[in-house]
Amino acid sequence: MPKMKTSRAAAKRFSKTGTGKIKRMKAGKQHILTKKTTKLKRNLRKATLADKTNEKNIKKILPYL
Repeated sequence: MPKMKTSRAAAKRFSKTGTGKIKRMKAGKQHILTKKTTKLKRNLRKATLADKTNEKNIKKILPYL
């Protein structure tokens, strides 16, 4: 059986924590930043966990994560 391929797009967006959860960065920090408050932009810098409902699909496209 051939090796499974990793989705390179997903590999750049997600990583695994020590406990096995999926970590991601928050959206909304690319453009149109002038109207966003400093507090909002600061909070968008922090990483967060991927939703439990998406975890199964993320693990499927990242078989070696």
